[in-house]
Amino acid sequence: MPPHSPPSIDWQQIDTVLLDMDGTLLDLHFDNYFWLEHLPAHYAQVNKLSREEAKRVLEHQFRSHEGTLNWYCLDHWSAALQLNVGELKREVQHKICVRPYVEGFLASLKALDKKLVLITNAHQQSLQLKLEVTQINRWLDVVISSHQFKYPKEHQEFWQRLHAIEQFDPERTLFIDDTVRILKAAENFGIRHLLCIHQPDSQRPRRVEEYPAIYHFDEIMP
Repeated sequence: MPPHSPPSIDWQQIDTVLLDMDGTLLDLHFDNYFWLEHLPAHYAQVNKLSREEAKRVLEHQFRSHEGTLNWYCLDHWSAALQLNVGELKREVQHKICVRPYVEGFLASLKALDKKLVLITNAHQQSLQLKLEVTQINRWLDVVISSHQFKYPKEHQEFWQRLHAIEQFDPERTLFIDDTVRILKAAENFGIRHLLCIHQPDSQRPRRVEEYPAIYHFDEIMP
Protein backbone atom coordinates (compact mmCIF):
# COMPACT_ATOMS: atom_id res chain seq x y z
CA MET A 1 0.00 0.00 0.00
CA PRO A 2 1.24 3.53 -0.69
CA PRO A 3 2.56 5.50 2.30
CA HIS A 4 0.16 7.84 4.03
CA SER A 5 -0.23 9.65 7.34
CA PRO A 6 -2.98 8.14 9.49
CA PRO A 7 -5.45 10.71 10.83
CA SER A 8 -5.21 11.63 14.49
CA ILE A 9 -8.34 11.04 16.57
CA ASP A 10 -8.84 12.49 20.05
CA TRP A 11 -11.00 9.79 21.59
CA GLN A 12 -11.81 12.03 24.56
CA GLN A 13 -13.82 14.18 22.15
CA ILE A 14 -15.99 11.26 20.97
CA ASP A 15 -18.91 9.59 22.73
CA THR A 16 -20.63 7.79 19.83
CA VAL A 17 -19.08 5.83 16.96
CA LEU A 18 -21.30 5.17 13.95
CA LEU A 19 -19.98 2.30 11.85
CA ASP A 20 -20.78 1.16 8.34
CA MET A 21 -20.67 -2.59 7.74
CA ASP A 22 -19.74 -3.61 4.16
CA GLY A 23 -16.32 -2.26 3.22
CA THR A 24 -15.74 -0.88 6.71
CA LEU A 25 -16.11 -3.67 9.27
CA LEU A 26 -16.41 -6.42 6.65
CA ASP A 27 -14.39 -7.00 3.51
CA LEU A 28 -16.30 -5.67 0.51
CA HIS A 29 -14.86 -8.49 -1.59
CA PHE A 30 -17.84 -10.70 -0.70
CA ASP A 31 -20.34 -8.16 -2.06
CA ASN A 32 -18.34 -7.37 -5.18
CA TYR A 33 -17.87 -11.07 -5.91
CA PHE A 34 -21.55 -11.78 -5.40
CA TRP A 35 -22.96 -8.94 -7.51
CA LEU A 36 -20.30 -8.95 -10.23
CA GLU A 37 -19.57 -12.68 -10.56
CA HIS A 38 -21.85 -15.12 -8.72
CA LEU A 39 -25.21 -13.51 -9.50
CA PRO A 40 -24.40 -12.84 -13.20
CA ALA A 41 -23.27 -16.46 -13.62
CA HIS A 42 -26.55 -17.74 -12.18
CA TYR A 43 -28.61 -15.19 -14.14
CA ALA A 44 -26.84 -16.20 -17.34
CA GLN A 45 -27.56 -19.88 -16.72
CA VAL A 46 -31.26 -19.34 -15.97
CA ASN A 47 -31.80 -16.97 -18.90
CA LYS A 48 -29.57 -18.82 -21.38
CA LEU A 49 -27.22 -15.88 -21.88
CA SER A 50 -23.47 -15.66 -22.04
CA ARG A 51 -21.89 -14.42 -18.82
CA GLU A 52 -20.85 -11.18 -20.52
CA GLU A 53 -24.39 -10.57 -21.80
CA ALA A 54 -25.76 -11.21 -18.31
CA LYS A 55 -23.29 -8.76 -16.79
CA ARG A 56 -24.33 -6.05 -19.26
CA VAL A 57 -28.03 -6.57 -18.55
CA LEU A 58 -27.52 -6.55 -14.79
CA GLU A 59 -25.16 -3.58 -14.78
CA HIS A 60 -27.76 -1.49 -16.60
CA GLN A 61 -30.41 -2.45 -14.04
CA PHE A 62 -28.08 -1.85 -11.08
CA ARG A 63 -27.02 1.61 -12.28
CA SER A 64 -30.62 2.71 -12.74
CA HIS A 65 -31.18 2.30 -8.98
CA GLU A 66 -27.77 3.35 -7.61
CA GLY A 67 -28.01 5.41 -4.42
CA THR A 68 -31.65 4.46 -3.81
CA LEU A 69 -33.04 2.00 -1.28
CA ASN A 70 -33.90 -0.42 -4.11
CA TRP A 71 -30.20 -0.68 -4.97
CA TYR A 72 -29.63 -2.33 -1.59
CA CYS A 73 -32.91 -4.26 -1.37
CA LEU A 74 -32.80 -8.04 -1.84
CA ASP A 75 -36.60 -8.20 -2.14
CA HIS A 76 -36.46 -5.74 -5.03
CA TRP A 77 -33.79 -7.70 -6.89
CA SER A 78 -35.41 -11.06 -6.21
CA ALA A 79 -38.62 -9.78 -7.80
CA ALA A 80 -36.91 -7.90 -10.65
CA LEU A 81 -34.64 -10.79 -11.64
CA GLN A 82 -37.03 -13.64 -10.74
CA LEU A 83 -34.33 -15.19 -8.54
CA ASN A 84 -34.01 -15.89 -4.82
CA VAL A 85 -31.14 -13.46 -4.23
CA GLY A 86 -30.99 -14.17 -0.50
CA GLU A 87 -30.45 -17.89 -1.06
CA LEU A 88 -27.86 -17.19 -3.75
CA LYS A 89 -25.93 -15.11 -1.19
CA ARG A 90 -25.88 -18.07 1.20
CA GLU A 91 -24.22 -20.17 -1.51
CA VAL A 92 -21.07 -18.01 -1.20
CA GLN A 93 -21.30 -17.04 2.48
CA HIS A 94 -17.85 -18.57 3.03
CA LYS A 95 -16.47 -15.40 1.42
CA ILE A 96 -17.89 -13.15 4.16
CA CYS A 97 -15.05 -12.02 6.43
CA VAL A 98 -14.17 -9.35 8.97
CA ARG A 99 -11.54 -6.79 7.94
CA PRO A 100 -8.17 -6.78 9.77
CA TYR A 101 -8.02 -5.35 13.32
CA VAL A 102 -11.79 -4.80 13.49
CA GLU A 103 -12.39 -7.04 16.48
CA GLY A 104 -9.58 -5.49 18.52
CA PHE A 105 -10.75 -2.01 17.56
CA LEU A 106 -14.34 -2.65 18.64
CA ALA A 107 -13.21 -4.28 21.87
CA SER A 108 -11.00 -1.26 22.64
CA LEU A 109 -13.88 1.15 22.07
CA LYS A 110 -16.16 -0.90 24.31
CA ALA A 111 -13.52 -0.77 27.03
CA LEU A 112 -13.60 3.03 26.74
CA ASP A 113 -17.40 2.94 27.10
CA LYS A 114 -18.07 4.42 23.66
CA LYS A 115 -21.50 3.81 22.19
CA LEU A 116 -21.14 1.67 19.07
CA VAL A 117 -23.92 1.89 16.47
CA LEU A 118 -23.85 -0.10 13.23
CA ILE A 119 -25.69 1.75 10.45
CA THR A 120 -25.88 -0.06 7.15
CA ASN A 121 -27.75 0.17 3.87
CA ALA A 122 -27.72 -3.63 3.72
CA HIS A 123 -31.13 -5.25 3.51
CA GLN A 124 -32.19 -7.01 6.71
CA GLN A 125 -31.80 -10.44 5.10
CA SER A 126 -28.22 -9.72 4.08
CA LEU A 127 -27.49 -8.08 7.43
CA GLN A 128 -28.73 -11.12 9.33
CA LEU A 129 -26.59 -13.48 7.24
CA LYS A 130 -23.46 -11.42 7.86
CA LEU A 131 -24.10 -11.17 11.58
CA GLU A 132 -24.62 -14.94 11.73
CA VAL A 133 -21.31 -15.57 9.99
CA THR A 134 -19.17 -12.93 11.73
CA GLN A 135 -20.83 -12.38 15.13
CA ILE A 136 -19.59 -8.76 15.11
CA ASN A 137 -22.81 -7.66 16.81
CA ARG A 138 -21.45 -8.96 20.13
CA TRP A 139 -19.53 -5.66 20.42
CA LEU A 140 -22.29 -3.39 19.16
CA ASP A 141 -24.87 -1.49 21.19
CA VAL A 142 -27.28 -0.91 18.31
CA VAL A 143 -27.69 -2.39 14.81
CA ILE A 144 -29.75 -0.42 12.28
CA SER A 145 -30.56 -1.11 8.64
CA SER A 146 -31.60 1.94 6.63
CA HIS A 147 -34.53 -0.14 5.39
CA GLN A 148 -36.09 0.40 8.83
CA PHE A 149 -36.24 4.14 8.06
CA LYS A 150 -37.28 3.76 4.39
CA TYR A 151 -34.34 5.96 3.32
CA PRO A 152 -30.70 5.05 2.55
CA LYS A 153 -27.80 6.79 4.28
CA GLU A 154 -27.40 9.06 1.24
CA HIS A 155 -30.59 10.93 2.29
CA GLN A 156 -30.98 13.50 5.05
CA GLU A 157 -34.20 11.78 6.14
CA PHE A 158 -32.09 8.81 7.25
CA TRP A 159 -29.93 10.99 9.50
CA GLN A 160 -32.91 12.83 10.93
CA ARG A 161 -34.64 9.58 11.87
CA LEU A 162 -31.44 8.09 13.26
CA HIS A 163 -30.86 11.15 15.42
CA ALA A 164 -34.43 11.09 16.68
CA ILE A 165 -33.98 7.51 17.89
CA GLU A 166 -30.39 7.54 19.17
CA GLN A 167 -30.08 11.13 20.44
CA PHE A 168 -26.34 11.34 19.70
CA ASP A 169 -24.44 14.64 19.73
CA PRO A 170 -23.19 15.23 16.14
CA GLU A 171 -20.28 17.28 17.54
CA ARG A 172 -19.10 14.29 19.60
CA THR A 173 -19.77 11.59 17.02
CA LEU A 174 -17.36 9.74 14.72
CA PHE A 175 -18.77 8.16 11.56
CA ILE A 176 -16.70 5.64 9.60
CA ASP A 177 -17.81 4.57 6.10
CA ASP A 178 -16.18 3.50 2.84
CA THR A 179 -18.45 5.54 0.54
CA VAL A 180 -17.68 9.21 -0.10
CA ARG A 181 -21.23 10.21 -1.05
CA ILE A 182 -22.51 8.81 2.26
CA LEU A 183 -19.84 10.62 4.26
CA LYS A 184 -20.91 13.80 2.46
CA ALA A 185 -24.50 13.23 3.55
CA ALA A 186 -23.33 12.79 7.16
CA GLU A 187 -21.23 15.93 6.89
CA ASN A 188 -24.23 17.87 5.60
CA PHE A 189 -26.23 16.66 8.60
CA GLY A 190 -23.56 17.97 10.92
CA ILE A 191 -21.47 14.95 11.96
CA ARG A 192 -18.16 16.48 12.99
CA HIS A 193 -15.74 13.53 12.86
CA LEU A 194 -15.66 11.65 9.54
CA LEU A 195 -13.37 8.85 8.41
CA CYS A 196 -13.19 6.84 5.18
CA ILE A 197 -11.62 3.48 4.24
CA HIS A 198 -8.96 3.49 1.52
CA GLN A 199 -9.39 -0.10 0.32
CA PRO A 200 -12.78 -1.58 1.30
CA ASP A 201 -12.32 -4.58 -1.03
CA SER A 202 -9.10 -6.39 -0.11
CA GLN A 203 -8.72 -7.47 -3.75
CA ARG A 204 -9.09 -3.99 -5.30
CA PRO A 205 -6.61 -1.18 -4.55
CA ARG A 206 -8.22 2.21 -3.94
CA ARG A 207 -7.12 5.52 -2.47
CA VAL A 208 -9.50 8.16 -1.03
CA GLU A 209 -8.63 11.85 -1.12
CA GLU A 210 -11.90 13.56 -0.18
CA TYR A 211 -11.86 12.65 3.55
CA PRO A 212 -9.34 11.51 6.16
CA ALA A 213 -8.92 7.78 5.58
CA ILE A 214 -7.24 4.64 6.87
CA TYR A 215 -6.34 1.27 5.46
CA HIS A 216 -6.89 -0.62 8.72
CA PHE A 217 -8.12 0.09 12.21
CA ASP A 218 -4.75 -0.42 13.88
CA GLU A 219 -3.92 3.08 12.56
CA ILE A 220 -6.46 4.68 14.93
CA MET A 221 -6.54 2.13 17.76
CA PRO A 222 -7.28 3.89 21.08
